[in-house]
Amino acid sequence: MRIVAGEFGSRRLTAPRGATRPTSDRARESLFATLGSVEGDACLDLFAGTGALGLEALSRGAASCVFCEIDPAARRALEANIAALGVGPRCRVRPVDARRLLRADAREGRRYDLVLVDPPYAAAAAFVPELRLRLPAVLTADGRVALETAAREEVALEGFEVLSDRRVGAARLTVLRASPTEVR
Repeated sequence: MRIVAGEFGSRRLTAPRGATRPTSDRARESLFATLGSVEGDACLDLFAGTGALGLEALSRGAASCVFCEIDPAARRALEANIAALGVGPRCRVRPVDARRLLRADAREGRRYDLVLVDPPYAAAAAFVPELRLRLPAVLTADGRVALETAAREEVALEGFEVLSDRRVGAARLTVLRASPTEVR
């Protein structure tokens, strides 16, 4: 697994054995081609695992990234990847449950331009109601959400406009934006 493009293009990332399902290089390349510029964005990487999505965003010019990862093995790999790329000052690793992080960020008024969501495929459907409830409170007015699920799983979020929905291998990549009336 490697960073696909940008400042750190082709740099390898560390991944723990069996603890995560990193987004494939091909899927990340497709996702970021769809997203376009992330220059200057404040990002949130939920279910970060190795940090591949958030680190890809940083490589492509995002200003900062908050990584949410509760699994200790994945978090150690994430922290090693951040250190290897030398992006520590632009990162914050939060070892809390994604639901708890969204609630806390909403309460504290934190806003993100890009929220990357890559839950374990088996947990994605159960997490969707939380996304619908919490994302509008943490997105900037023109913020986007990139959601990775299993290819066969279609996710609809009421109050969100689908900008792109495509299958890449075993993954479905959906990019959404909150309807203007939904962002608080």
